[in-house]
Amino acid sequence: MSDRPLTVSQAAEQLGTGERFVRRLVAERRIEFIRLGPPGSTRGPIRIRESAIAVFLAAGRVEVVTPRHGRVIAR
Repeated sequence: MSDRPLTVSQAAEQLGTGERFVRRLVAERRIEFIRLGPPGSTRGPIRIRESAIAVFLAAGRVEVVTPRHGRVIAR
C-alpha cells in the first residue's frame, strides 16, 4: 500500500462513509491528519494518509470469539 495523502472526499470513499463523518473524526482528533497552509493555521485543506486510515480501522476492529459450545459471539 502506498502512503499517499488523501483528500477528505477520497478518505470518505476509502472508509465507505460520507465526508461529514471524516470531518468529525478530524475535529475530534480521532484520526491523524495533515493541515496544509501556514503553521498554526486552523483553516485550510486537510489531507489524511492512507496509513492513518489503516490505523483507525485497526483500532476499531472487533475480533470474533468462538466459545466451546460452537456459537459465535462478537466481543
